[in-house]
Amino acid sequence: MTQMPTRRRFIRISAAAAGLGLLSSGRFVRAEVAPAVWQGTMLGAVATMEIHHEDRSRAERLIALACAEARRLERLFSLYLNDSALVELNRTGILVDPAAEMVDLLSTSQHYARLTGGLFDVTVQPLWDLYASHFSQDDADPAGPAAAAIQAALAHIGSDRMTVGRDRIVMPRGMAVTLNGIAQGYVTDKVVDLLRAHGVAHSLVDMGEARAIGTRPDGRPWEIGIADPDVTGQTKAVLPIADRAVSTSGNYGFRFDPRAQFNHLFDPRTGGCAHRYRSVTTVSRNATAADALSTAFSFMPEKDIRSLLPRVEIDRVHLINDAGQSTELIA
Repeated sequence: MTQMPTRRRFIRISAAAAGLGLLSSGRFVRAEVAPAVWQGTMLGAVATMEIHHEDRSRAERLIALACAEARRLERLFSLYLNDSALVELNRTGILVDPAAEMVDLLSTSQHYARLTGGLFDVTVQPLWDLYASHFSQDDADPAGPAAAAIQAALAHIGSDRMTVGRDRIVMPRGMAVTLNGIAQGYVTDKVVDLLRAHGVAHSLVDMGEARAIGTRPDGRPWEIGIADPDVTGQTKAVLPIADRAVSTSGNYGFRFDPRAQFNHLFDPRTGGCAHRYRSVTTVSRNATAADALSTAFSFMPEKDIRSLLPRVEIDRVHLINDAGQSTELIA
């Protein structure tokens, strides 16, 4: 059976589901020095970098260095590379002497699971596998997987059941991890750290989630567009950012069925799909937090999001409800 795309891959590659977009800003102050720009794929998502530096050749070398670092991390976190550390963990249930970044990311994932009461959980992969298998059948029941099958999948979910340590990572048989709700943000943050360490003051990095270094060279903020969930190619809102990261999760991004009843955002408590909002966009100082919490907030009523904001690294939350109405929450 052909592997179905993950939610992040579909959101980034499909024009109808692009949650974020870099908007054109016109001329730069130092127009004689064009930015070094790279575009490719990373962790199954469309990825871009735009680096502004007085030395163009140095900017290009930094892009090569950043790409090499991102590829190294991809070999840890990817569900698509058969020899990745994540694939090995899912296949065997154990990683001995794991890479420090894998320990860090899984520990961070457990932290966000605790903060959100389990609404962010990287062990929801059994639900994805169940829904993908169900709807790939020619005679798939449009009502979705059977309740018993959902309960069987839920029995294998719970990131607190993983043991994460520097010497080994262990999880019970039947569990499986997807890092698609946090790894893109984490890799973006690592690339930003690398570029900052080399003196980059103006850049936009998007390894599946977007994060700005500083402002544009002329002092204006970068502009990130939030897609209109109902109109392909249209922008619902524009967020000016400087030294911030932005992430969007939307239930319109990938749908398993023609009636759009079942989407890629799974509630780890019930096995159901997100329908509370059309999209949730978070703005944060780091892309890891923005990535993870845009997912968790998709299941939370507005009052619960407001109460959690003082405890997390989120500056703003932009919600679009099922009627297409927007609400902005400020930390």
